[in-house]
Amino acid sequence: MLEIKNLSKTYANGVEALKGISLAIPTGLFGLLGPNGAGKSTLMRTIATLQDADTGSIRLGDLDVLADKPAARRLLGYLPQEFGVYPRVSAEAMLEHFAVLKGVIARGERKSLVEALLHQVNLWEVRKRRLGTFSGGMRQRFGIAQALIGRPRLMIVDEPTAGLDPEERNRFLNLLAEVGENVVVILSTHIVEDVTDLCQRMAIISKGQVLLSGQPADAIRALEGRVWQRAVPNAAIEEYRRRFTVLSTRLTGGRSIIHVLAEALPEEGFESVPPDLEDVYFGELRRRAAVAA
Repeated sequence: MLEIKNLSKTYANGVEALKGISLAIPTGLFGLLGPNGAGKSTLMRTIATLQDADTGSIRLGDLDVLADKPAARRLLGYLPQEFGVYPRVSAEAMLEHFAVLKGVIARGERKSLVEALLHQVNLWEVRKRRLGTFSGGMRQRFGIAQALIGRPRLMIVDEPTAGLDPEERNRFLNLLAEVGENVVVILSTHIVEDVTDLCQRMAIISKGQVLLSGQPADAIRALEGRVWQRAVPNAAIEEYRRRFTVLSTRLTGGRSIIHVLAEALPEEGFESVPPDLEDVYFGELRRRAAVAA
């Protein structure tokens, strides 16, 4: 269990990136949703001991993460959004290098570990290829392999599927699901489908604060009977935004399909539709914007 309590961070320029974040994250996949600038990356870097918090605590089981950073790093696997590799080095050689850096000194043990990881992430057949020739999905799977060195108890994965094609995305998400059976995995993303498909628990954050946390299915169930849909001309969207709580718009065939949050039929022409996690996500963002206004 990863426990985050009252975590706050204000940068030197006055930006409050985190405002009293508290979360309890059990073993398994945990989705962290939020728009750009929500504070997701700041939270991930703080958990990964790459920067200090102003206040608050982070505990992984009995370990005080912020007080004992070296011990925390030994238990951590991290795949940042911008993951650099040496393009002329092979996947196998690079994993060997990372294993040495993580303290796997014995040659036989290191060879067995690298072989097992390459099989696990389905890169064994291309282990001799230079990393610079890898596709985006292959690079991400290599990133998971390096993050798994040392059998981490906590993995942080930041925006891992951005830019991946559907096949690579599915392959990568299946790999994360396998990893999450025994490890706390935090998946930070703005792609709602990643959380819907993968995560048993989630949180939505915006402007450094937790708006909602819990099980995606429970959050979706809470909107049943309250999401309405209709097609409207593009020119009428702003009028509907003024009159209703518009959750989302999607252009289809030259017209826009809008989703509206309302307790009863907003007006003739709307139909009730089953809610999804995207409706939950945009509903929480709209609610926060209304409170702030």
